[in-house]
Amino acid sequence: MHAEAPIKLADFHANARAALNDPKLRDSFSGAMDFLIERRARQFPDPAAFERLRRVGEAVRQHALARLPELLVQLEERLTALGVQVHWAETAADANAIFLDLARRHDAPLMVKGKSMVSEEIELNHAMAAQGIDCVETDMGEYILQLDGDRPSHIIMPAIHKTKRDVAEIFHEHIDGAPLTDDVNELIAIGRRALRDKFASARIGVSGVNFMVAETGSLVLVENEGNGRLCTSVPDVHIAITGIEKVIEKLEHVAPLFALLTRSATGQAITTYLNVLTGPRRPGEKDGPREMHLILLDNGRTQAYREQRFRATLQCIRCGACMNHCPVYTRIGGLSYGTTYPGPIGAIISPHLQNLHETRDLPTASSLCGACGEVCPVGIPIPDLLMRLREAGRHSVAQSATPPEQPLRGQGELRRWPETLAWKAWRWLYSQPMRYRLLVWLAARLRWLTPPWQGGWTLARAPLRPAPQSFRDRLAQRRQQRR
Repeated sequence: MHAEAPIKLADFHANARAALNDPKLRDSFSGAMDFLIERRARQFPDPAAFERLRRVGEAVRQHALARLPELLVQLEERLTALGVQVHWAETAADANAIFLDLARRHDAPLMVKGKSMVSEEIELNHAMAAQGIDCVETDMGEYILQLDGDRPSHIIMPAIHKTKRDVAEIFHEHIDGAPLTDDVNELIAIGRRALRDKFASARIGVSGVNFMVAETGSLVLVENEGNGRLCTSVPDVHIAITGIEKVIEKLEHVAPLFALLTRSATGQAITTYLNVLTGPRRPGEKDGPREMHLILLDNGRTQAYREQRFRATLQCIRCGACMNHCPVYTRIGGLSYGTTYPGPIGAIISPHLQNLHETRDLPTASSLCGACGEVCPVGIPIPDLLMRLREAGRHSVAQSATPPEQPLRGQGELRRWPETLAWKAWRWLYSQPMRYRLLVWLAARLRWLTPPWQGGWTLARAPLRPAPQSFRDRLAQRRQQRR
């Protein structure tokens, strides 16, 4: 397996420019997003009905978040009673240490992994490879990317930036005996055959979790390929990993979230598989893991939870609808962001998982058109959160009108002295009418000194130049003419 190519957060602008200059990538994403937008629209033909269902989903998530500490304790108690071992990981390093300990305890040189964005978040594959443990992706899209040493560009369809010709060449190069074919069905069959032996020989299966039910101790997984079911039932040991925010109170709360997730993500009325796992194999049962573990990851989530103004970020059910409708994501793709979660949801959650300084460009990578907020199935006010993050990046805690209980890591670090000086000068000039009029008078007469380069504005627009005559002067001139 090839190692995934690292992408530096600081390269966002360079990555975006490269993507915009790649016609193949732009065509691929544009067509795919249009297709997904159309499919989703067919699943929600009645806006009023969608809004009613969205309010239910939003209420379920807000109810769970309001009781998050209590529900996590209830979940752990219920899981422990069912024979599931619960582990708490504050950081990505903590989570990887737990995986390594379990792999060594079970002498497991191979893990098979179902699709899990949280495992991408902690870079599990890299961490295990560094210790001589092979962690094989079994989701077809993720498997293609792992063979090619690439990264996911979408949280639901990770290999959406690859064409079928790309896949054919990857399989032909990395899978023994794979013919060079563009036939999609044959390509899927090649991938399945290559993965089949992995399921049988792996001692540990890894999965993500869509929802955790505190009432029953159930882990809910949504999938289409069946690989998730194999990962969680064939190996002797199943390790699930997820963020602490995925807990909900009751099993009945799964239904509205499931209806919103599948239709928003892929435009399906229902997915092929809905797995509800409630403990390891019991006496008399013929399949299922003999040992089951759940790793609950924080990794900055409590930062978002503590701040009421950012808590709505944790409502996300990872459907990807905001990405599909985002004009910025559609044009530059997911790899440009350099984070595990790209697009609008990545722009609001990554500052908490990493820090605001490292992810400084992401909250501004938005046109603020509001499409992401309109389609979010659980009512996350994404545009509002983007504006709050922009403000947090440029205002320290001391400058905040309402200081937070605990600031974001990197809060206030984006403000630079030229910007501070510029705003002070603006305030000084605009706070007195005489100064302002003098500024306008001078700007009109010295307009020929306007610089041709004006930062990001002139990358795609003509330079701004003061008018030869101010609006006040033109109005006064018109009044004189009327007299």
